[in-house]
Amino acid sequence: MEIKIDDLQGSDVLLLLKQHLQDMYATSPTESIHALDIEALKHPFITFWRAEIEGVIQGCIALKELDSKHAEIKSMRTATHARNQGIASQLLSHVLNVAKIRSYETVSLETGTMDYFLPARKLYEKHGFVYCDPFGEYQFDPHSCFMTRKV
Repeated sequence: MEIKIDDLQGSDVLLLLKQHLQDMYATSPTESIHALDIEALKHPFITFWRAEIEGVIQGCIALKELDSKHAEIKSMRTATHARNQGIASQLLSHVLNVAKIRSYETVSLETGTMDYFLPARKLYEKHGFVYCDPFGEYQFDPHSCFMTRKV
């Protein structure tokens, strides 16, 4: 599998992100959705990667710099056809390695509290993330949980 920075122009990655947003709106109250749209993902403080095998997209992930020592994982998604194949673990490992290279001390994330998000929470726990209070601009929300780990 190849993981590379993506410019958010290709139809395959745009479709994957559209599915991601559709799932967020189908499973969470509107006021509790913190997923970024395409334009927001193009912000200079965000790096976006795609994972592909033989040119076929498998998943994506983004890393948003909050400050020089703290980054946030955004838009992590595995394509439906690639689920349960370790794609998410590889994407997460890649981003944690980048965070280390960039000298971040902490990587955090926000995800949902509903059962739909349980596999994601278990994945993050497996990779050393622990539950924490809201960070950055987040506020307490019963539909959100926050996780963090040292790099």
